[in-house]
Amino acid sequence: MLSSILAIGWEPELRGLLTVVIAVVVFGGSTYLLLATNMGARLGFLVTLAGLFGWMVVMGLLWWIYGIGLIGSDPSWRQVEGRTVIQDVDALYQAGVVKERVALSGAESTAGQATAVGNTLLTEGWSQIGESEPSFGQAAFAAGGFLIETGAFSAGETRVTAVYEIGGERYPKINETLDFVAFFHKPRFALVELAPLEPLRLEPGRAPVTAEIDLSRERQYVYMVRDLGSRRQPPALITIGSTIIFLALCALLHRRDKILAENRSAALVPAG
Repeated sequence: MLSSILAIGWEPELRGLLTVVIAVVVFGGSTYLLLATNMGARLGFLVTLAGLFGWMVVMGLLWWIYGIGLIGSDPSWRQVEGRTVIQDVDALYQAGVVKERVALSGAESTAGQATAVGNTLLTEGWSQIGESEPSFGQAAFAAGGFLIETGAFSAGETRVTAVYEIGGERYPKINETLDFVAFFHKPRFALVELAPLEPLRLEPGRAPVTAEIDLSRERQYVYMVRDLGSRRQPPALITIGSTIIFLALCALLHRRDKILAENRSAALVPAG
């Protein structure tokens, strides 16, 4: 007996399951017990279920509006399969990031090549994100993780020097201010430029110096696509499903009332 009590107290999965079962039995069962004693077992069961799913409709609708409760995945940056990490400037054209090859004439250094890449991207409609914007940090963090996964670099061996974005427009729009019906989105892409850093020599007793960009190594580019996630999908499914069941139960109760009214209005048949 003592071991069973300790298991319930220390196992969060079992405790959570018991909490849900007890809540359903106590709250749902007590409501059904009160209604069954006044309306009958079958009618009380229908009214209890209708009240339960009506409450779930309201709860799911609030979850759906505010994005709380049972939620799905949050928006995040995902890999573009087969062309996420681009380690050569010419490979930007081959991967479909730019429509025209980057003109590298006169750009011998890696810094000059990075400038040429930036000019080409801005010419083709890409926009550069400032370092103070939140989207810069989100894209930089995701790109660093994808670059580390390749095994070519470790954490702290690169620095994000630029972030470019394109796409993500919503449609259809009536005008720039009336966009409440713009439920569809175009794909949103990001290109993060990372520069390799020179290795640091740490000496005991001295503070580490700031890492400098290694100008002899080419810049690395990480190509990503934005996943909008499914944060409101679970509450939306709960709301739609509960609404269908609630309306079906209301239709059953209405049908029962009509049959009862018809039977009560019929003429009495004398007993034989």
